[in-house]
Amino acid sequence: MTTLPPLPAPASEPSGTDPAKRVLPPNPRAAAIVALAFTVLLYLVELVDVVLPADLDQGGILARDLSGLDGVLWAPLLHAGWGHLFSNTVPVLVFAFLAMSAGIGRWVLVTAIIWVLSGVGVWLISPGGTVTVGASGVAFGWLAFLLVRGIFNRAVGQILVAVVLLGIWSGMLWGLLPGDPNVSWQGHLFGALSGVFAAWLMARMDRSQARKATGPGSLAG
Repeated sequence: MTTLPPLPAPASEPSGTDPAKRVLPPNPRAAAIVALAFTVLLYLVELVDVVLPADLDQGGILARDLSGLDGVLWAPLLHAGWGHLFSNTVPVLVFAFLAMSAGIGRWVLVTAIIWVLSGVGVWLISPGGTVTVGASGVAFGWLAFLLVRGIFNRAVGQILVAVVLLGIWSGMLWGLLPGDPNVSWQGHLFGALSGVFAAWLMARMDRSQARKATGPGSLAG
């Protein structure tokens, strides 16, 4: 029986540093470029919608209609005018950047979870025949992810960031409640729930990987 020595810490991480507890992205420049590129894409889509007589907004989520279920894929890219897009711009930039603290690959997975689950939630419970568009559901998902990840990861730094975000954007939380009929509280609510789920799932994945990495490595011999 041969026991293998513990694996050395990866060269990109200081010894003893837990990647799951990072506050900022490991490569801030790359993360900023990705967040900016996604935001620019939103503006390009809106520009195309304005210039062309295509009425792209009709490609959003058509509630409880099978023909509108594919809108789950497109709705976050579409907006009901420049004002709608402007209101989402800063949250999208900030939350997307901070949500890349575990790396861009992990961010893609978190975003995919929020994107799909929030869209399906909108499709299920929004008033029949309504069309929902906008990136605010994804933004709410990123915000919720950032607010609770520190609790799941037991990371003081992430909790402090959550307190700051809550202080700045606490007003967004009113968007989780029914109010303005032209605002999809359903998208906000399911986005937030999806963000909490994504944070829980990522924490479980990290703990599982940590157990495998620190467990005894044995070879029969």
